[in-house]
Amino acid sequence: MKTNLNMKFPTGDISDDFVDWPPEATVFPIAGVDLRVLPGTHPFVIAEEAAIRDNWAKETAANPALFDGRLVFQQRLSFSEEGIVGEGYVTPFSAFMYWRRQPQRQGGLHIFAYPVLESSDGALVAIRMGAHTANPGQVYFAAGSLEPEDIIDGRCDIEANMRREVHEETGLDLADAVAAEGLFASHARRTVTLLRLFRFDLTADEMVKRIEAHMLVATDKEIAGAAAIRSADPAAHPYNVAMLPVIDWYFGKGNRR
Repeated sequence: MKTNLNMKFPTGDISDDFVDWPPEATVFPIAGVDLRVLPGTHPFVIAEEAAIRDNWAKETAANPALFDGRLVFQQRLSFSEEGIVGEGYVTPFSAFMYWRRQPQRQGGLHIFAYPVLESSDGALVAIRMGAHTANPGQVYFAAGSLEPEDIIDGRCDIEANMRREVHEETGLDLADAVAAEGLFASHARRTVTLLRLFRFDLTADEMVKRIEAHMLVATDKEIAGAAAIRSADPAAHPYNVAMLPVIDWYFGKGNRR
């Protein structure tokens, strides 16, 4: 049966912990995902307004290029055999930056989609973030937080988010790739990563060259380069931590391609 990235599940109690989830830093299959966006303000933003403002002043002093845009920040998430269900709010990026600085990261949860770009010669292709971004120098797949433009009829459209982020950052079109049937997830420190494999009929070197050509004409200069990943070696690139379970899973053939 085809996995649905945007299937709607029955409304019910949605927890805010990970007691019933698979272990952290592992990749596991999921049946689908349903992320509802609620009106109003996230309770975390209301409770931490002053601290968020103070932290944002520090963040922008250190990196004036940061922009306080909007993203969908979860209040609750749950996992079951039916998939992942969540409820969140459109939230300032400044609130997310404050939240991710906290050792325990209480008050909310972050979920984002990772389109895993696979080349015809069995490599993975990722990007390296520019020095002015929130994750300078880190290597990870072309991806970004769920944003207001990804909301359709009150729910997050994961497929639309993947297409948009890949095209904006790399110039590649997911319509030109073959999407794997399975949808997977991973989580750590109250952040959830949604994964789907997209195989291009291009070698890794060809994909890297296309991305580098796109960098020359892209209006948003977020990325500083592209990287071909050919092993699960965690030291091969300066990876974002969310990448480590993914490359271990992929090159360990846990994906059963």
